[in-house]
Amino acid sequence: MPPLLLQIKNLSVDFETEYSSTSAVKNVSLEINKGEIVAIVGESGSGKTVTSLLILQLLQSPPAKYSSGEILFSKNDKQINLLQLSEQEMRDIRGNEIAMIFQEPMTSLNPVQTCGSQVMEAIQLHEKKNKNSARKKTIELFEQVQLPNPVNILDRYPHQLSGGQKQRVMIAMAMSCNPSLLIADEPTTALDVTVQKTILQLIKNLQQQHEMGVIYITHDLSLVAEIADKVIVMYKGSVVETGSVKDIFLNAQHPYTKALLACRPVLHSKGKRLPVVSDFLVTSYKLPVTSNEQQQTGNQQLATGNNVRTLLEQKPVLKVQNLKVYFPVRKNFFGKVLLEFKAVDDVSFEIMKGETVGLVGESGCGKTTLGRALIRLIEPTAGNILFDGKDIAHIQKNEMRRMRKNIQIIFQDPYGSLNPRITIGSAIQEPMKIHGLLLNNKQRRDKVMELLEKVDLKQEHFNRYPHEFSGGQRQRICIARALGLNPQFLICDESVSALDVSVQAQVLNLLNDLKKEFGFTSIFISHDLSVVRYISDRIMVMNKGRIEESGSADEVYFHPKEEYTKKLIASIPKGIVV
Repeated sequence: MPPLLLQIKNLSVDFETEYSSTSAVKNVSLEINKGEIVAIVGESGSGKTVTSLLILQLLQSPPAKYSSGEILFSKNDKQINLLQLSEQEMRDIRGNEIAMIFQEPMTSLNPVQTCGSQVMEAIQLHEKKNKNSARKKTIELFEQVQLPNPVNILDRYPHQLSGGQKQRVMIAMAMSCNPSLLIADEPTTALDVTVQKTILQLIKNLQQQHEMGVIYITHDLSLVAEIADKVIVMYKGSVVETGSVKDIFLNAQHPYTKALLACRPVLHSKGKRLPVVSDFLVTSYKLPVTSNEQQQTGNQQLATGNNVRTLLEQKPVLKVQNLKVYFPVRKNFFGKVLLEFKAVDDVSFEIMKGETVGLVGESGCGKTTLGRALIRLIEPTAGNILFDGKDIAHIQKNEMRRMRKNIQIIFQDPYGSLNPRITIGSAIQEPMKIHGLLLNNKQRRDKVMELLEKVDLKQEHFNRYPHEFSGGQRQRICIARALGLNPQFLICDESVSALDVSVQAQVLNLLNDLKKEFGFTSIFISHDLSVVRYISDRIMVMNKGRIEESGSADEVYFHPKEEYTKKLIASIPKGIVV
């Protein structure tokens, strides 16, 4: 048996303020051996990230208060209690013996320092190397994490890299001092499935090369089967189940674990209501047990149904003809464009009334640019956008503003799209005021109360601010705001990509329910084909600004024709299916 690397014993931590006390971690115990990958799984608020921050003592005390427990780390065959070390002793441990990859690389990297200088700083600090040696090792690390043109990236700033490249820089920084333990906190959340698969494989390869212990934190149990040896499931600050990957997937015992497994859209046929956590904690819900073959056969039968054929026989509510969106990359002295980036390149398609069309592709393929161009948040370079027979690509801006009453968008980041200074009630009312919907404040307030109930929020939330809500609740607020104008057409831009699987299931169920009630037509933009297949009637696959493939949802998902589509589907983490 490999030697024990980290042991947490009966750890409890509270967050205390002048007015309240919250128990964040409750009597948690776990072990990580050398060369072992342990996944800690749970929703937002389960305590998994707090536990990882406690290991490195990155929580400020107060408000964090260590109620009980030990964190024992093996260094040079001796166990040391990390909770008893001084700040200087912890600095020697952080980055050197225990390293961490944070969830959001853009906020973890210094925007005013080059990527190379940030990695070199860690090497010079812990390994006492000179600048030339540190630079040489940084280039080697960038090669090891498979960054393209490592010497060039050395001198580039974080904003000049893609999400996947920034995450690789973070991994290189974490690996710079050959740590014994690596903590990866949601390192692939909101990344494309292809980039996600590459990052997972990279972490696994580095772990095997250096014989590290790895704590992999995620809310998605599908990812766990791709990387972990052992799984620890956390719920409301406590460990509720521990076991091997096979045991957890095939013989889950705790209702919460069963819920996380069953919430994944990949297990369910299109249109079927997704189970949520409350279904398992209140009632005895039976997990779907299907083989890949049975699942495929069932969904193929759905593809031959009448729904798609009926929609295609109707008149299109949106018709896009030869749409182009080009951005200038280089100009000469006189302002003439010498080089253009073709974000959307000669795209044409139709969407029928009542239809949901999924638009999928990797980051940079042009799907978000296309979605924003449809409502002229980004001006098209050329082409026509016919909405209800009217070409909105060439109308005046004032007229376009009036048209936006009928075409609304739900953005990817709900916190960034809500004004932090106004209450959510005012945020939902604001579009109604601008477009003159309803006559007075009382009518608008009543309408907001009705919308809050429809998206499973409470009327007392009306006077609360965005920061007082979880990510899933903020997304519901954005949905309520978009539906407040009774739009004919809705654009959902990565609206569930960063949500917990159970919250994602709730939002997808909500969108399905609201579509039946309001009868809107929609484009659902995502990088996750399993989610798009579940919610869409048709799928369009986008690559390098062009539509690579299109067809019914099940046809594209189960019988892809293009290699690019096949690669996207192969990258979807499916877990263990029996």
